[in-house]
Amino acid sequence: MDDTSSALRAVVLIRDVLSPHRWALWTQRSSLIAYIVVVEAAAVAATVTMAATEPVQPRDGVILAGLAGMGILQAELGRQVERVRRRVNGTPHINMTSVWTFAGVLLLPAALVAVLVATLYFHLAVRSWYRLRRVPAFRTVFNSCLVILTCYAAEVVLSGSGIDGMYGALDAGWGSVGVIALAAITYFVVGALVAVPGLTTRSRTFQELFGGWADNLLEVATLCLGILTALALATLPALVLVVIPPLLLLHRGVLVKQLEVAATTDEKTGLFNTVGWHNLATHELTRAKRKAHASFGVLMVDLDYFKQINDTYGHLVGDQVLKAVAAAITSAVRDYDSVGRFGGEEFVVLLPDIAEADVIMVAERIREAIAELQVEIADGDDRMVIKDLSASIGVATYPNAGAAVERLLQAADKALYKAKDTGRNKVVSIMDVA
Repeated sequence: MDDTSSALRAVVLIRDVLSPHRWALWTQRSSLIAYIVVVEAAAVAATVTMAATEPVQPRDGVILAGLAGMGILQAELGRQVERVRRRVNGTPHINMTSVWTFAGVLLLPAALVAVLVATLYFHLAVRSWYRLRRVPAFRTVFNSCLVILTCYAAEVVLSGSGIDGMYGALDAGWGSVGVIALAAITYFVVGALVAVPGLTTRSRTFQELFGGWADNLLEVATLCLGILTALALATLPALVLVVIPPLLLLHRGVLVKQLEVAATTDEKTGLFNTVGWHNLATHELTRAKRKAHASFGVLMVDLDYFKQINDTYGHLVGDQVLKAVAAAITSAVRDYDSVGRFGGEEFVVLLPDIAEADVIMVAERIREAIAELQVEIADGDDRMVIKDLSASIGVATYPNAGAAVERLLQAADKALYKAKDTGRNKVVSIMDVA
């Protein structure tokens, strides 16, 4: 009997090991680990090679200490801001170290740039990122190695052009401006591209991988400040202190913007929350009232029997289903339409500049997209698929269904309940409600 049980356990183990999902997971993790090892090994090898070939002058040590000191000072002054930004930021995080690291590219031998990067990231890890689960130690080491390789790529542009950093640029005159700009562009592009494989352990949108306009403009701004920092240190070093106040102001300004976004965003799905969606709808209503014959649509979308999913599989699985439904709705509408979550399993969609017949077509497209969903749920190394989802949708159109946002929502909600009462998994317009 024991032999039989052992044999059965062995069969189950072999089956699990040969499971396509488990193999996919192992392959994914192995690829990520391999990439991390390659990046870190490349950063170490390049640093050792450059340290052996590039001479270091006494002046370089002073500049290194100055950049590291100012970077640490700025990080200490903005430490609380940085911790809050880490908590609310959902895209690839862009910190302010580029000011100092790119200045290092323009002023220091490559090996000392690596020392500068390591110093700044170690300080951030110890003082700003501790206790933040999103920043484990291995990620900090990996990110610092990515930045080191990014700095080396910019160094290659400078050395290939024959410009010896900022000091050589001052001697070369205006002709060196383009070279420095090209080095900054290289830093920007290489930094984004090299980081992507480390972020692709799960399906991500383009914005999740590369950030939005605000994230990338922040990186551009820090590179510009890095150029000014290098220029100040190469000419009048005391002027470098004037870089810190605008840098702190920029840091805080970005936090304010991120908090504004967080205040209007649903945490579970990334859609607009009630406040954010209502603000957009009010703006659209104001615009429509100024325009003759304007029309826009409002959809109320409610998942059918969603409580059964929570009761059967738990709320964590339910949250993953909500995220998948949110993505399905977003993919079924236009880029400038606005999708929100009003809590629970209820979603709302704003469709500007659209006729009522087209609103119903969009609602049907959303209903079909949800019906076709197959949500793969990860539970450790195991996988399951949630399918056979459906939604009931209520449709209201301005101005026929009302001339105020609340009236339109009430009309769409009334149509939604009509859909629920007459069988679910259907679209009902307020015009069809007696």
